[in-house]
Amino acid sequence: MEIGLLLASGAGQSVIFACALIGALGVGAQWLGWRLQAPAIVLMSLAGLAVGPRWSVAFGEPLLDPQATFGDVFRPIVSLAVAVILFEGGLVLKFENLREAGAAVRRMIFVGGPLAWLLGTFAARYAAGLDWASATVFAGVMVVTGPTVIIPLLRQSKLGGRPAQFLKWEGIVNDPIGALFAVAAYEFIRVASEGQSLFGAGLWIIMAACFGIILGVVFGWLMSKALREGWTPEYLKAPLILASIILCYTLAEMFQKEIGLVAVTAYGMMLGNSKLAGLTELQKFKEDIAILLVSGVFVMLTADLTPAIIAQAININTLAFLLCMLFVVRPLSVWIATYGTLSRKEAILLGWIAPRGIVAVAVSGLFGSLLVDLSREGRFFFSGADQITPLAFAMVFTTVVMHGFTIGPLSRALGLARKEKPGVLIVGANAWSVQFARALEQSDIEVIVADSNYRRLKSSRDAGLDIFMGEVLSEDAEIKLDHARFSTVIALSTNDSYNALVCSHFAPEVGRHMVYQLSINDDEENDDRGLSSNARGRTLIRRGRTYDSLIRDQYRGWEFARTRLTDKYSLDQFRKDRPDADIVAEIRPDGTLLLLGPNREARGGEGAILLSFAPELSDDPAPQTDLAPA
Repeated sequence: MEIGLLLASGAGQSVIFACALIGALGVGAQWLGWRLQAPAIVLMSLAGLAVGPRWSVAFGEPLLDPQATFGDVFRPIVSLAVAVILFEGGLVLKFENLREAGAAVRRMIFVGGPLAWLLGTFAARYAAGLDWASATVFAGVMVVTGPTVIIPLLRQSKLGGRPAQFLKWEGIVNDPIGALFAVAAYEFIRVASEGQSLFGAGLWIIMAACFGIILGVVFGWLMSKALREGWTPEYLKAPLILASIILCYTLAEMFQKEIGLVAVTAYGMMLGNSKLAGLTELQKFKEDIAILLVSGVFVMLTADLTPAIIAQAININTLAFLLCMLFVVRPLSVWIATYGTLSRKEAILLGWIAPRGIVAVAVSGLFGSLLVDLSREGRFFFSGADQITPLAFAMVFTTVVMHGFTIGPLSRALGLARKEKPGVLIVGANAWSVQFARALEQSDIEVIVADSNYRRLKSSRDAGLDIFMGEVLSEDAEIKLDHARFSTVIALSTNDSYNALVCSHFAPEVGRHMVYQLSINDDEENDDRGLSSNARGRTLIRRGRTYDSLIRDQYRGWEFARTRLTDKYSLDQFRKDRPDADIVAEIRPDGTLLLLGPNREARGGEGAILLSFAPELSDDPAPQTDLAPA
């Protein structure tokens, strides 16, 4: 007890201690979420509650009090963090996404979004008990369904087809839209509170928004030109973009408060659609900054809540609001907006699944605080402004948990889950991997061949294989590559280190036992210079069977073949007839794919199909085998 009081009274008010605590809790929650495969958004929120209101209840005052610690700079810190988060959202919002999304998503954005905003406003006003101003701002933010929450749910549920595409693209495109709705509502309320006419307020908001958009477009054009023309060295590109985001936001704020969020969103969209060759290299820096800021915002917003506000938010009104949003607002907006474009079962599923994410909480917390500040200034009293943040967290907790646990069973009950066995992702297009992919396809195994080079994929396209052109390790692949289609990853590029990196990247998702690569060298077991087994995938075929040796044998005439085992032709007979053959995989009678390697030998048995790489079949003296060239 004494230690708690000491920390709360002393170090809790130290700026340095507060920054260290926020960073540790935020990043720690992100790591724990990755480790437990749990939503990090929930863990970050719980961390903030633990050192804020929960600590206050236990020890008399909070361990972390952002308002007291940061004082007048608290709101600007949150505002800048939200600005960078929205810039990131705009950066991945490419115009081509709207074309790829389909009619249902476009109608959901342009019809369903405003409809959900309207219905949500009534729900927040009459169910949650917020005043009209707070209800309008809050409902605008609740339109958002973030991709950071949706995409992991889709992988978990193995949902495919149109419903998966709808949810994914809705989340991507909607991410910045809800924030813009909130900006419009807040600005209208703020200007109106100054005594201006409604017409004048609306006209001024439109002018300010246009200024913000133009400013963001100009910044995006200038930055893309600077990067394209080489006006800045490589090591300064990422810091320059971060500095330009802050400058763009500040200039827009000087013209009109909160228009900076519009400006940075437009900036991100302009830069993201510029098709810069070097933009991919900036993604890593942007992701790192966004993770730090998101972690910090979540911890600070939850820590800033007081036990009184939380207690006030936990009531029948909050429950009524959640029920209205889950069972009325979302279903009606989806069904009305997408009428005629979705089947009844698809509409039921999509009308239920709508988890809120990072942007919803961050923007809600920001505008809730701004409305509270307006009340303190005495311009107008917003009776529900202090309830916006706890309501946002309640919405996030409820939707993440309920939708996370129900998306799988509901999709299966409606017959929308994938029925076929998940396939194989082959990373690296070359002569040997394409032949291997064809052999798997002929054995009714779904295959996706991925490569970042268009020319290398030509042979895959000519063979009629499904392809993915792009870097599988990039954020773009997280969005565009359908992860529900595969449960096995085989890295077969010509770069062994890259193969190991691919396997390490996908191992947490599909399991380390489901990622494979070829042997790195002829004697990797005794080579101290080789990569550790923990830093690479499982060895495919056998140790010492490298890409170089496989491609050399392929040029000598070796090829893939499929051999069906029967009661008259066993695995032992196959090995006797073809002693030089490498048995790469075995397809069991139930269709299960087994990739073979050290300590993973073929099981054999009637009905099993062996996938082997061996000399030309014309040299094979065994007529008993059902060999078909792959």
